[in-house]
Amino acid sequence: MIKTRSPHIIPTMKIEYKLKPLCERRTTPLDCSHPLGFGQLRTDHMFLMDYENGQWQNLRIQPYGELNMMPGATALHYGQSVFEGAKAFLHNDNEIYTFRLTKNCERLNQSADILCMPQVPVEVQMQAIHSLLDVDRIWMPKQAGASMYIRPFLFATDDNLSVRPSEQYTYCVMLSPSGAYYEKGIKDSISLLVSTQYHRAVSGGTGAAKAAGNYAASLRAQRQAQSLGAAQVLYLDASNTYLEEAGAMNHFHITKENELIIPFFTDTILKSITSQSILTLGEQLGLTVKQQQIKLSDFINDIQNGNIIEAGGFGTAAVCTAVGHYLFEDGRRITVGDGNVGPIIKRLYETYTGLQQGKIAAPTDWLEHVASAQEVK
Repeated sequence: MIKTRSPHIIPTMKIEYKLKPLCERRTTPLDCSHPLGFGQLRTDHMFLMDYENGQWQNLRIQPYGELNMMPGATALHYGQSVFEGAKAFLHNDNEIYTFRLTKNCERLNQSADILCMPQVPVEVQMQAIHSLLDVDRIWMPKQAGASMYIRPFLFATDDNLSVRPSEQYTYCVMLSPSGAYYEKGIKDSISLLVSTQYHRAVSGGTGAAKAAGNYAASLRAQRQAQSLGAAQVLYLDASNTYLEEAGAMNHFHITKENELIIPFFTDTILKSITSQSILTLGEQLGLTVKQQQIKLSDFINDIQNGNIIEAGGFGTAAVCTAVGHYLFEDGRRITVGDGNVGPIIKRLYETYTGLQQGKIAAPTDWLEHVASAQEVK
């Protein structure tokens, strides 16, 4: 058992392996002749552990399948549930590497704090995810642009209808061999609906958490966007004055002065690991990268007068997506540049994916090798 109250004194965790019989597991690599799509496939196993009496316990890897949960579970009624999204890549040496996984583990704990949930020590998360990747390494996709998408999540399991934090939780990790988030990847730009009717979050709420409820609340706005021909929503602050997020991505734009600008991170914006990485890389990208508060009116004017030459979104799933058009609820439409994917965004995508895939040298500790455990058979 692992006590979360002593995060700096963590024993080597012991995982119980309850694996499928070899005859029931995948034994051949994935077929590379067809696009994988995003998030559709599941590997053979998942990792689970339980929180009870102030301790994490019962660490196990077992066949992917149904979860046992009482109908009165707090997560089902009061939304005490957070999740993460990370990626692992198969490099040219035929070894698996996770990319900036510690940042995702730290962000899960930040989300947990916001929703009054127990933290999961980063070292425990890392070992759990690496152990699961090792068990299901035959599922690693070899297609160009593909990766193993990693979905850790934490949810409350108390069978209690009182509105209070749960005392019991489950932490689970599942894996999904995945291709591009958007079907055409970096080849085509998307359109965003600038929404003044719907807001993703307000100050003092859960906007900075990767909380399940935030995504449920976004579905109405996304449905409206899709009905108007947009792929996603560009959310504004509660006063409809400043740019905030682009659906499941952090928004950014590039000026003719070679500046890449991301809105300031506030308690209404989820800090994308990709955005944080871009801010760290800075000059390596050949751009001046900075954050600032961006007025919607200034943003529109700068697109129309040509000062903004490219725009897009950063996120783990899509990496870097170009936005070619902005739609408005009154029917207006503005186009960034010629509406296509620009050369700078193409270069950003190629550089970032090159770092992930080991083709470009990454900063120290961004890539972690997934070791093969001899005892896992």
